[in-house]
Amino acid sequence: MATTVALPKQNLIITPTPLHPLPRLSDELGIDLWIKRDDLTGFAFGGNKGRKLEYLLGEAVARGYDTIVTCGSAQSNFIRQLATGCAMLGIRFIAVVMQLPYEFEPADGGMRTEGGNLLLDEFAGAEMRLIPNDKWDVLMAASRALRDEQVALGRNVFEIPIGGSSPQGAYAFYEAASELTEKFDIVISASSSGSTQTGLTYAFHGSSTRYHGVACDPEPEMVLEFVELARQLDQITGLSRQLTVDDFTYDLRFVGPGYGVASEGSLDAIRVAAQREGVFLDPIYTGKAFHGLLEMARSGELAGKKVCFWHTGGTPALFALP
Repeated sequence: MATTVALPKQNLIITPTPLHPLPRLSDELGIDLWIKRDDLTGFAFGGNKGRKLEYLLGEAVARGYDTIVTCGSAQSNFIRQLATGCAMLGIRFIAVVMQLPYEFEPADGGMRTEGGNLLLDEFAGAEMRLIPNDKWDVLMAASRALRDEQVALGRNVFEIPIGGSSPQGAYAFYEAASELTEKFDIVISASSSGSTQTGLTYAFHGSSTRYHGVACDPEPEMVLEFVELARQLDQITGLSRQLTVDDFTYDLRFVGPGYGVASEGSLDAIRVAAQREGVFLDPIYTGKAFHGLLEMARSGELAGKKVCFWHTGGTPALFALP
């Protein structure tokens, strides 16, 4: 049971999201496989970001912000949901985006800069500023410059980090873990900016349930950011769990060509989930994570385990595949 904290909150999503078994894949893989459906939150085409936004937008309203800025990839699931939430609350929203930001070297491919999430952003009234592809640091600097520009115009500005990766976001997933009404040996999901993995790892710490994050970014040092988020989560909850790097499982085996680029494994995993269970995944996050789950099951890593796959959403990206 999560420790309840009185953080400002805007109710956006329908919870608890469904939790159900996947019988065909369970038989095929020889494991007891279930799925947690955060693709079905009922808000802005679903996805895990809605949980984080309840608290981030709660803070925005509580502090009287009239403008929110952020940054990300052009097909960002987070931007789609944040833009929608801002529209609902009458807050101006601006995002600076790249088609394919990167950490070390640019990857080939990437999603289209039309359709998919970008179409939904347009319907939500988002103001989008597309800049040339470059490193993440350049994109984040552009976000800070956008914030300063808006402040200079006299606006009360809230700059939200990439993907809503924040202590509030981590708390949302620490809280969400209590929706698992079944006991699992392992929970697997996509991991990127960090607050989903941090919150779930924090929730299961000291229990018999293990959280396994499948990386969608080729950045092993990301785990250091998870540790910092966990430290801030300690401050919110007062629990002092003091998580270290060793408490996080961040599996880099299934990243593929790089962030924002579909892998052959992710596309195969989408086909498997759709054809066996009628569940659609996305090519950038959940497809890669489910590819990891399938390979782990087929290699015997999950033998005899009761497994929960946490579906973090992102399906609009299917309609922006190149």
